Amino acid sequence: MRVLVLTSSTGGGHDMRARAFQTWTQRDQRLELDVHLHWPLSSSHGLYRFGVKLYNWIQRTAPLLHHGYFNFLETVPLLHVQTPLGADRYRAVLEQVQPDVLLSVHDQLNHGFFEYARDVLGRDRVRCVTYCGELHDGYGFSRHWVNPAADLFIGAVPETCEAAVIRGMPPEKTQVGGFLLHPAFFAPRLDEASRRAYVHDQLQLNPDEFILLLTASSRGANNHLRFLEALHRDHPGIQAVVLCGRSEVTRQRVERWVRDHRAHRVRVLPHDTDIGRLMQCVSAIVTRPGTGTTSEAILSQCPLLFNCLGGLMPQELITVKFCRKNGFSEMIRQPQDLPRLVRQWAGNPEPLQAMRQRMKAVRPAGHPLEILQSVAAVAAAPFTTDSTVAAPIPVVEAARAGLQTAPASLEMLRPQ
Repeated sequence: MRVLVLTSSTGGGHDMRARAFQTWTQRDQRLELDVHLHWPLSSSHGLYRFGVKLYNWIQRTAPLLHHGYFNFLETVPLLHVQTPLGADRYRAVLEQVQPDVLLSVHDQLNHGFFEYARDVLGRDRVRCVTYCGELHDGYGFSRHWVNPAADLFIGAVPETCEAAVIRGMPPEKTQVGGFLLHPAFFAPRLDEASRRAYVHDQLQLNPDEFILLLTASSRGANNHLRFLEALHRDHPGIQAVVLCGRSEVTRQRVERWVRDHRAHRVRVLPHDTDIGRLMQCVSAIVTRPGTGTTSEAILSQCPLLFNCLGGLMPQELITVKFCRKNGFSEMIRQPQDLPRLVRQWAGNPEPLQAMRQRMKAVRPAGHPLEILQSVAAVAAAPFTTDSTVAAPIPVVEAARAGLQTAPASLEMLRPQ
C-alpha cells in the first residue's frame, strides 16, 4: 500500500511526525507500507511558500504576531478550494506515487489537497487520513484540522479527538492514536546505572547534580544566550546541555559564549543527538511549548520549563493548557525566572519526581505501530457507492472503546 504523507516545514513538529511515520514503516515492514513524504505548501505555489517563511520568521522573532497570522487563516480559508494554487506540481506527485492513502499531519492540508487528490486519482481510489498532534481544545486549535469528509481522524490524546468532534468530525471516524514520534522515544527506559554512565561518560557532567537541557526549534527559534546570561548572573556553576537545532549561527554563538565562560559546565550537542536518551538523563528541559518536543518530554518523563519569552503563539497556548492541567510544567516569562526555578528544583527534587509521575500517568496508551495499522486498515477497507469506508475499522472501534493494549495482530510488531 502506498502512503503519501502531506507535511509542512512550519515549525518542526509536522515534519517530525511525518518522518516518524516513515521511520516506523522502515523499521518493521510487515505491514508493507510504501511511504513517500511531500511538502505541498513549499513546492506548489509562491504564495504558500511565502506563508511558510512568514510563519517561521514569526516563530523566531515575534511569537505574539502569530495571533494575527492564525486568525487571518481561520477567517479566510485559503486552502478550502477544489484546486489548490500550483496544482500541476501536486498533480505530478500524485500521478507518480499513485497513493492508496493520503496522510496529512498539518492543519492546512486536510481540505483542498484532499479534494484535489480525489479528483485526480478517483474518489473510489484514494483514502484521506488526518493525524493531529495538538493536545487540547480551545483558542489555538485550528478548525482546518477537521474535514468531516476525510476517512479517519487520528488524535494524539482524547482531548484532540474531542476537539475534532466538536468541530464536526463524525465520532465513528475518530481514533485516539497516541504520540507519533521516533522509535527512540518508545525504547525501554534507562536504568539508573545506565543513566549515570551516560551523563558521566558521554556528557562529562556530574550525574548527582541538576542538569538543564536548553532546546531550539529546528528552524532556530531560541533564547539560549539570554538564559545562559541569566544563569551566569544568578546561578553560577550550572550544568547545562544545549541543542541548537539546525542553526549553525546559533551553535557558533553558544560555543563562543561557552569559551568565554569556562566556569560553567555547558555542553553543546549536535542536532542528530539521541534526544530520547538525553531527555531521560537530564533534570528538566527548557523549550517553546510546541507539541512535538512536549510529547517527547512526556514520553521521556522530563519536566518542562516553557520558554514564553516574546509571548505565546495560539497553538502554544493549548499545549500550555494541557500541561498545566496535568501539572508537569512551569512558565518562564522573563530570563530571570529560569535561575529562580532551577534553584528551587535543584535544592528539592520532590516536585520534579512528582511531575515525572504525572507525566507517566498521562502518557497515552496508543503506539505508532497502531497508527500504521489504522492507516493500512483504511486503505484496505472496501468503498461503498458514496466513497466512504463500508464498515467500521476494528482498530478505530477498539480505540474509541478505550482499548489500553494493542490488538493481538499488533503484538508481533511491537519493538522488543
